[in-house]
Amino acid sequence: MPMIFIDTPTGQMQIQQEDDAIVRVEWATGESQEPTPLLNEAKAQIGAYFDGGLYEFDLPLRVRGSEFQRRVCDAIYAIPFGETRGYGDLAADLGASAQAVGGGCGGNPIPLIIPCHRVLAANGLGGFSGQHGIETKVALLRHEGAAGLLI
Repeated sequence: MPMIFIDTPTGQMQIQQEDDAIVRVEWATGESQEPTPLLNEAKAQIGAYFDGGLYEFDLPLRVRGSEFQRRVCDAIYAIPFGETRGYGDLAADLGASAQAVGGGCGGNPIPLIIPCHRVLAANGLGGFSGQHGIETKVALLRHEGAAGLLI
């Protein structure tokens, strides 16, 4: 499976491609294998995001998982740069429990591009499964100018 590793302000990230779509992003270290035009575009867009010049990713994505997992990821993907939503808000939209939405956020295979860091708990930050956990979530929210919500 083609993959590329890129350095970001939040740590090294691995991006994996299957067929014509990005299928996985995770914080991991390693050596790039079989870089493709799509992986190079993902690298460029993530670089532009961290440089402050990109507010919405435009990449073909494929979420492997249940229908519910895909619905949760679609709802998360729709949250604009610099904005946040609550687990309860997404739950109401999806006709599910906040806990189920939390599980869907935790199972997001393409964090950052599908911005699960923008989903907050009713009384705090909630969780984050990326490298360094909540610290990374806070860094991403600060980068997007949503840090005022953290005070």
